[in-house]
Amino acid sequence: MTRARALKQVIRARAGRTGERYTTARRHVLRDTHRHSLSAPEAPSAADAPSAPGAPSAPGAPVRGSVSDAKSREKTGHGLDHWFAVLDRFGAVEKGHSASARHLYDVHKVDGWYSQGITVAYERARGVRAVNQRCDGDFEVSVSKVITADTATLIKALTDTRRRRQWTSEADPALVKALSSAVADKSSKGFVVRSDGLGRFRYQWDDTTVQFYLEPRAGGKVSLVVQHTKLANAAMVDKRRAEWKQAFAALAAYLAR
Repeated sequence: MTRARALKQVIRARAGRTGERYTTARRHVLRDTHRHSLSAPEAPSAADAPSAPGAPSAPGAPVRGSVSDAKSREKTGHGLDHWFAVLDRFGAVEKGHSASARHLYDVHKVDGWYSQGITVAYERARGVRAVNQRCDGDFEVSVSKVITADTATLIKALTDTRRRRQWTSEADPALVKALSSAVADKSSKGFVVRSDGLGRFRYQWDDTTVQFYLEPRAGGKVSLVVQHTKLANAAMVDKRRAEWKQAFAALAAYLAR
């Protein structure tokens, strides 16, 4: 099996497990492969999960970014209640996410993906981690939209002052101000686009980080994804999600004219 084909299978497996779009799953897989080439991947993002932040999960309840009881039984031979008891004995709440996932991976031989997912499910059930919260305590949210445009036209709509004014009247003023400042920053590299059409742009919005990802799609469309990280709390996740969705809807409508 070629490396590219194997990578696609890993990405599709993650997308099917977490409910993420292929683009978002691909980004996390590539990031985790780079970060953890000798260990299990980082816990999956819980972006756009519908559950209430901080709500404890019953052992059998599937939650995005975690592993369901049925999947745990299928892949490990034990349900979540078994692994929760294992992690309780280990002292997982006190020892933290990385040590707990490593304990399942090293001592109990749980596959890397599932050691991470089981640990996320455990942390939510014990009230240690809220939905959309990373293991380092920061909150993040991802919003995506497939837009009818080519990459160059989409980037122009985001970066050209005159064009941006034509759709941002319906967007949150603070969001627009941060984006405008970022693209006008002479020290910024702006959108970086590879030969295969994949693009990205990263900038700071106050104490948070915004990262855009672009991926060409068939039929003259582009998948636009924003990942907004280092958010202060779950309430800010909901606020930024709503703002980005509103902005993307306005952008898509403008480009569809």
